[in-house]
Amino acid sequence: MYLFNVRVYGLLINDFNQILISDEEEHGMMFSKFPGGGLEYGEGLIDGLKREFIEECRVEINVLEHFYTTDFFEKSAFNDSQIISVYYLVESLTDLQLTYKEKLFDFDEEGDIRQAFRWKNMEELDVEDVTFSTDKKVIALLKEKWQKKP
Repeated sequence: MYLFNVRVYGLLINDFNQILISDEEEHGMMFSKFPGGGLEYGEGLIDGLKREFIEECRVEINVLEHFYTTDFFEKSAFNDSQIISVYYLVESLTDLQLTYKEKLFDFDEEGDIRQAFRWKNMEELDVEDVTFSTDKKVIALLKEKWQKKP
């Protein structure tokens, strides 16, 4: 039996042309990614993304458009499943009430699962700003799209 792990992520770009990145630590592994996470059984992609933003960022979002879906094999870093990630451009419906960090992995809390958020200027965004292959591909596509903007 093959296991598939469907994940959904939001690309939130603010009025200052910065994108939100989530730095996380889970059971000793540290990684940077876009806000979002695993789809729960019985949940659609949009509902899952909205739930993830409420859970992680304490904000309701509007999903603007589909941006990218994984088109290559990626094995999970946490188990033997195949990751399928779907990315959407999103906007927040209210102001985000988060504490933003400047440094990588600058966590306030203790424990097995920790998270911190930071804004990254789109002009400075680099594939090295995230950990996983699919997120790196998304950054390359974002850079390509943003460089074409007038």
